[in-house]
Amino acid sequence: MAIIINIDVMLAKRKMSVTELSERVGITMANLSILKNGKAKAIRISTLDAICKALECQPGDVLEYRADEGGTN
Repeated sequence: MAIIINIDVMLAKRKMSVTELSERVGITMANLSILKNGKAKAIRISTLDAICKALECQPGDVLEYRADEGGTN
């Protein structure tokens, strides 16, 4: 997938645990793990909003686009 979710990077920068983020955002640890591991097919804007509020960051700090290696979608 060409969209990378950098929650781990932001957690480290904010010195916050996954458990604390889960509690602040109101998302289960299982769903947060799916996001962190790049297995999610979608993310709700409200979830992204809550993550950004909890981590005091911008959506671009959490989401990153990388072009596919093969050059085709």
